[in-house]
Amino acid sequence: MGEFRWDDKVVLLTGGTGSFGQKFVELMLATYRPRAIRIFSRDELKQHEMQQRWGDEPSLRFFIGDVRDPERVHRAMDGVDIVVHAAALKQVPACEYNPFEAVKTNILGAQNLVNAAIDHEVGRVVALSSDKAVNPVNIYGATKLCMEKIFVHGNSYAGARRTRCSVVRYGNVVGSRGSVVPVFRQQAPTGVLTITDERMTRFWITLEQGAQFVARCVERAQGGEIFVPKIPSMRILDLARTMVPDCQLQVTGIRPGEKLHELLLSEDEARNALEFDDCFVVEPNFGWWGEGSLPGGKRLPDGFSYSSSNNPRWLTPAEMRAMIGSHA
Repeated sequence: MGEFRWDDKVVLLTGGTGSFGQKFVELMLATYRPRAIRIFSRDELKQHEMQQRWGDEPSLRFFIGDVRDPERVHRAMDGVDIVVHAAALKQVPACEYNPFEAVKTNILGAQNLVNAAIDHEVGRVVALSSDKAVNPVNIYGATKLCMEKIFVHGNSYAGARRTRCSVVRYGNVVGSRGSVVPVFRQQAPTGVLTITDERMTRFWITLEQGAQFVARCVERAQGGEIFVPKIPSMRILDLARTMVPDCQLQVTGIRPGEKLHELLLSEDEARNALEFDDCFVVEPNFGWWGEGSLPGGKRLPDGFSYSSSNNPRWLTPAEMRAMIGSHA
């Protein structure tokens, strides 16, 4: 396939004004310098704020639009080489109470992206998913599972065309909107932190680590893979005591659609997965995939799964404080 170059590429970033999108743009401008980056989002205020931040950066373009609107997605896709799809409704409680809206954005929006990418012969399309897509117990996770399937099997729709679609799936982002970290910060002055269950564990990754991993996956993607980074776990109880050591804990009970432990790679998926130094890669069940299998990976043992509770890598309090500090 030859060496991958960013400097001659046009990148379309959906959800470009969100937490991930802003960090990804920062990384692109500082390190990769693509020919152009198109920021596609619904929020005109945040687009204006990004324009103010980056001034007259010539590679940035701003498109007001919604992934629910196939005509606007089609127009934004013209001349694009790479799509990074980060647009989503992702708040678990909000999706539980507004399931029709979650379906429109997370599922139908994904369909619009894949259709437009194929029609415009975009080379590489990478979508961001979530640990909640694995054995989902809530609407958000279910819509993300559907999104994954749409992107993986979008390669079958592409056929002989050059478009190749892949997925990146990772866990909770420290300090992002909806994360428990800002909630604990807000509660800290009271001395009382609320947790839903003392047994709860979660995977953790920083925005910068997530952006860097997505960029690497764009370079490696051949079409149909689900990339899962190896990231550490921490108990919510330990996170609370790390942030506010002398706090009192108020246990409120698990919310609708919430899990005790998160799963990034299920036992069933592991049978079709390869392990690399930095990640796992779930290979697609396509007859042609044997020709494109990623080199250097090793097969996983029977019964393997990758859960926040059986993770061999656990954050120390000092490591978590450093992660929180890097986001502050």
